[in-house]
Amino acid sequence: MKNRPLIGVAVIVIKNGTVLLGKRKGSHGSGAWAFPGGHLEMNESIEDCARREVFEETGISINHIRYATFTNDIFEQEKKHYVTLFVVADYHAGDLQVREPDKCETWDWFVWGQFPENLFLSLKNLLAQGFHILNVNASDIIESAGAWHCVTMASPSP
Repeated sequence: MKNRPLIGVAVIVIKNGTVLLGKRKGSHGSGAWAFPGGHLEMNESIEDCARREVFEETGISINHIRYATFTNDIFEQEKKHYVTLFVVADYHAGDLQVREPDKCETWDWFVWGQFPENLFLSLKNLLAQGFHILNVNASDIIESAGAWHCVTMASPSP
């Protein structure tokens, strides 16, 4: 059996004009800042994965989920390969917590483009594409229980 890339889902959570980043630990990218997210499970919708991962990691709930873009992330040193699917969502409710202290040191809200040093590879690749949250249309909201909808995805820059 050949090795194949894994699928990650990264959630850009927006609250009061800021986005949520966590400082990773205990895994590849330890010490780097990343959006909440994780592995897409078998037979799981991207939306359900986003909701599950954000709640498991932070204790908050999200809504107004919309597709954004994707990155192809090759971690050469760790010999890992991910395709990361990015979604944008709005903070809905809950108190921000570090619910997986073995995986995340802290969570904090940042203004887009005013990020801390040492960003996780998928976030670096996202920014290298020229992606900006203002390019994601509110009309792209995909709030159905796993049903596919036609949405406009931001195209990666050449």
